[in-house]
Amino acid sequence: MTQKLIGMAPSRRAVLKGAGAGLLTAGFAAPVWSQAAPIKLGFQLHRTGIGAAYGRWYERTAQAALKVVNDAGGINGRPVEIVFEDDGTDPKRGAEVVEKLTSQHNCDLIFGPLFSHVVIGSAPRAGELKVPYLVCSEGFHVASGMLNRWTMQPGITDVRAQVSSMAPWVLANLGKKVTMVYPDYAFGHDHRDFFSAAVEAGGGEVIAKVAVPPTETSFTRYLPQIPNDTEVLYHVMVGPAVLTFVKELGEFYGLGAKPQIFGFIDSLEAVDIASPGLEFLEGTHFWEGHCRNQQADASEHEVAYRAAVGVDANGASVSDAKDVSTYAHMFSVWETLHVIKAGMEAAGYQGPADRQKFVEAVEAMTEMPESLAHVQGDKVFNGKTHQVFGHQFISKVEGGKLVKVHTTSIEDSIYPDAVDYMTQSF
Repeated sequence: MTQKLIGMAPSRRAVLKGAGAGLLTAGFAAPVWSQAAPIKLGFQLHRTGIGAAYGRWYERTAQAALKVVNDAGGINGRPVEIVFEDDGTDPKRGAEVVEKLTSQHNCDLIFGPLFSHVVIGSAPRAGELKVPYLVCSEGFHVASGMLNRWTMQPGITDVRAQVSSMAPWVLANLGKKVTMVYPDYAFGHDHRDFFSAAVEAGGGEVIAKVAVPPTETSFTRYLPQIPNDTEVLYHVMVGPAVLTFVKELGEFYGLGAKPQIFGFIDSLEAVDIASPGLEFLEGTHFWEGHCRNQQADASEHEVAYRAAVGVDANGASVSDAKDVSTYAHMFSVWETLHVIKAGMEAAGYQGPADRQKFVEAVEAMTEMPESLAHVQGDKVFNGKTHQVFGHQFISKVEGGKLVKVHTTSIEDSIYPDAVDYMTQSF
């Protein structure tokens, strides 16, 4: 299923204000476009499959970012169009979508996929077609050197950076004997490997690793594998059964003693934390890539972004309080589109013949200050590894809200380079 979207003229009621990548909206008049054809961006969308909850909000975020870009004059004076194609959150279909967006729709580049097994299955085809492929994922697959020079992750940090920066806080505040529960595929394996290494480096111990198939619908047979002497239960789950997972986790522990619980918000994305059966989460901690509940110190850029994507202060749709967003991840779509704009303008991009110049322009990026373009916070891009590094947030459930209690530094998350894509040929 294909959907095209072109940004509308700016509203007279609200003009977003902000800096970064030339994204200030200029007045109220609609842009005067050049005679050139629109720049066409392909979006590889998880509209169906286990990533559908993310896909729905990734699409909304892309539409909101597109409006801001077009209201500000587009890219190089040309309007921007997005073509959405559903990959079913399936690696084989992902490669087919890359082919279709490139060869049939003639898109200038492709962005948007989240689930790591889909990225890993799709990126090789992007490399063969020599089309820029900007992923909005979190896996270590880009920075590991597994992929190719055409594949980049400039809008969100990877799992290795996330867990490396947060492990010291977990060990210092929650405990040192850790059991991990994670999905049994590439994304979960990154958590398993890199959090285990960070725990051991900090003097802790991972005493059990419980791998769960990502398509599992009930978790009662896995939870008894958690050792009784666990001090910290580390969980990260994905897919449509995440509410079932956290409810069954609560039923497993009941009202008795339980370990300190540290979860990645993936286990609760698109789920109302006030849902019946989740009361046991009170006092537990979560990683958040972007704080779902609007915090007291929210920047003006964060407030403008939240309004633009139609999310209220609790992280739900402004039109439906029960429609909870995937707020901790979807900022990556917004920021990636703004990186695309900045890269194309730096490269003087005119068409597919300039795809290599675009990649080289993004590789040359370094500091990305917090702005309307980078609403989650300051970032640093590593052109060698094609990976961005930023802040992470640890939140505590207090009164049914996620309250930020710790922000990591960018330096906490940086690790030695595993690849230099810039030495590879195109």
